[in-house]
Amino acid sequence: MLAVAARRSKTVAMSKRTHLSLFLPDEEATDALGGLLADHLVPGDTVLLTGSIGAGKSHLSRSIIRSRLNRMEDVPSPTFTLVQTYEHPGGDIWHADLYRLSHPDEVLELGLEEAFSTAICLVEWPERLGRHLPRDAIQVALSPEAEGRRAEIAFVGRPELAEALDERP
Repeated sequence: MLAVAARRSKTVAMSKRTHLSLFLPDEEATDALGGLLADHLVPGDTVLLTGSIGAGKSHLSRSIIRSRLNRMEDVPSPTFTLVQTYEHPGGDIWHADLYRLSHPDEVLELGLEEAFSTAICLVEWPERLGRHLPRDAIQVALSPEAEGRRAEIAFVGRPELAEALDERP
């Protein structure tokens, strides 16, 4: 289901960073990746989603949220509200779209800095965070490829996530 080409390489600097490249041939593969990520996220985790408009950032976020909530939930894009929150007994989920931020310090007004340590945060357009970028965030870069998309995933110190991604169907 998830797919076809995967490569993992490790580089060592201050900490071990793992990179994985996945080809997602269709929406079902993107949903499967979202479900897998949702199973391994805990409060304090931040997923930074990058890619051009239409690359699949909101689709992957919806998949993570719905899978984590274990129900079909209306998950609108937070393009105009900037942040949508979803309550969950295992930790709230914050979905942020920072495309419209004009200055990184506006993040403080949204309450995102505190949420980075207390909630699961999914952040589209994270480059708008500037100096507020959380350390050790899971980074997912999406780009169109063939009829699907490519997901480049980078994560620090998450051996269970690396193992789960390696063992996916």
